[in-house]
Amino acid sequence: MNYKAELVTAGKQMLEKKLTVETWGNISLYDAESGLVYMTPSAMPYHTITEDDVVVVRLSDGEVVEGTRKPTIEKELHLEVYRNRPGIGAVIHTHPIYSQVFAALHRSIPAVIDEAAQALGGEVETAEYALPGSQELAENTIKALGKDKMACLLANHGAVCLGEDLGKAFKTCAVLEMTAQIYHMALQIGTPHIIPEDKVAFMRDFVANHYGQGK
Repeated sequence: MNYKAELVTAGKQMLEKKLTVETWGNISLYDAESGLVYMTPSAMPYHTITEDDVVVVRLSDGEVVEGTRKPTIEKELHLEVYRNRPGIGAVIHTHPIYSQVFAALHRSIPAVIDEAAQALGGEVETAEYALPGSQELAENTIKALGKDKMACLLANHGAVCLGEDLGKAFKTCAVLEMTAQIYHMALQIGTPHIIPEDKVAFMRDFVANHYGQGK
């Protein structure tokens, strides 16, 4: 797998899908076999990034082992996710409109649609505010994600979405923003009904072990 090429394409997709604007947001991929993490460079326009701009760091100590660019300012956030969440192979930090509405309010987004229960793991919590790029923000993110959530919001900042691979991470992004928009609209009309936790657990297990065509 060409992780660098995947990352270059992913940056363009993030813009096309309106998950961020300008140079904000960041993406990483983790190669469990080598223990290396591939990251987007800091503050570079996504449509200009090439494979040579991708930064490669060791998960164990965060040292840059390949690339001449500075890695994303949220390097520690990405590394902490991989260190704390086995099985995660991609992290996308986004700045979509509706998700940021709730991030600005410091409010969680509950599971109000089946897709959220299945893909996000239930309620999406907002991590406590900390400065961008800080170790504190990385630690707050891990706390908000817990052991099994696939997304969280960053207070006054944006969202973090996880996946076993890049495709699943983008799916997480899409479901999170759709859920945020539906929840926002439902609040304008009345009181949204939240899916009970036991039903959330059932759907997560169903999707993970029984849904689709199998292997």
